Amino acid sequence: MGGKNILVCVSGGIAVYKACTLTSKLVQNGYNVKVIMSESAMKFVSPLTFQALSRNEVYTDTFIENNPKVIAHIDVADWADLIIVAPATANMIGKIANGIADDMISTTLLAATAPVWIAPAMNVHMYSHPAVQKNIDTLYQFGHRFIEPGEGYLACGYVGKGRLEEPEAIVKLIHSHFNPSPVPLDGKKFLITAGPTKEKIDPVRYVTNHSSGKMGYALAEEAIKMGAEVVLISGADNMPAPNGVTHIKIESAEEMYNEVMKYFTHMDVIIKSAAVSDYTPSQVYDKKVKKQDGNLMIEFKRTKDILLELGKNKKHQFLVGFAAETNDLEKYAVQKLERKNVDMIVGNNILEAGAGFSGDTNIVTIFHKDHSMKKLPLLSKNETAKEILGEIILKMGDD
Repeated sequence: MGGKNILVCVSGGIAVYKACTLTSKLVQNGYNVKVIMSESAMKFVSPLTFQALSRNEVYTDTFIENNPKVIAHIDVADWADLIIVAPATANMIGKIANGIADDMISTTLLAATAPVWIAPAMNVHMYSHPAVQKNIDTLYQFGHRFIEPGEGYLACGYVGKGRLEEPEAIVKLIHSHFNPSPVPLDGKKFLITAGPTKEKIDPVRYVTNHSSGKMGYALAEEAIKMGAEVVLISGADNMPAPNGVTHIKIESAEEMYNEVMKYFTHMDVIIKSAAVSDYTPSQVYDKKVKKQDGNLMIEFKRTKDILLELGKNKKHQFLVGFAAETNDLEKYAVQKLERKNVDMIVGNNILEAGAGFSGDTNIVTIFHKDHSMKKLPLLSKNETAKEILGEIILKMGDD
């Protein structure tokens, strides 16, 4: 990776020791590395350590200008091909999100045009605080990428989410960034379900739901771009299928079940984003039910639980379910994850502004079977699809 310039911005936390290892491993892998340290970071590790590991000057103060021909924070911002803030404390995340420039790191980041990756490390309760989560959402909107913290024993004594990602994993992500596979899903077979189902009452009437199918179609479109072979089974009426997919139209939950099971065994990944009816009329009339005096009573019976059946029968397949909820999202998503033996659940609260069925945006939280989770901010459905597929690629790689 000779010639690629990595700027490591180190803010103050006990995880600074991992930033030392990260710097060393980047240099060993042929990257050019420069380091900026915050004042608090220097209370944990001396700048001399990073100087020895990076073999470059370490920046610690906006007002130290060793080269009169350049302005240091502008020069180093222009130099970088990639900037990584690791560890990123709650304080530093807040500064960056709000445009505060009161030290060398925050000033440099305001001048940066290179991609910025942020690797948080802090106490689990600090990480989940609404102010920190709001700042993270803001930085997502800026286009910054987050390297999610891991779960485990923290220096404060708590066990939870907040551990800085391991240096080896960060280096691997950097390699992928500079050597992107144009088709990371090449050869992978995807089965994606989308849209609502319609449960017939008579030749005129049916029962359905508000699902538009947009999320499933976005997933199919982005998977095709990444090289996957995609079968899209859809109950959506008025959406053109993305180019390159095998498009199968269905109406009822029973038809959806039959088509899914027909293709299931040959697939590598199944994403069940369709909103399948849980109930269907017990009796379907072959002629229109005429209006009568009084109320009309219709008895319903349970449809087959497609996701549950897939979970029971999956072998090599990576199975993804969706959970559209109106309350207690995490509780119900985790229950669904465990009860139906899936690898990943994508959950959203449909009452949240921007996260409903028919819109072009979504706000989702991704839940994994290893109990990790990733909350995404308001994104377009295509951007959400990219994030979901990225998580699938990451977890399939782990396996």
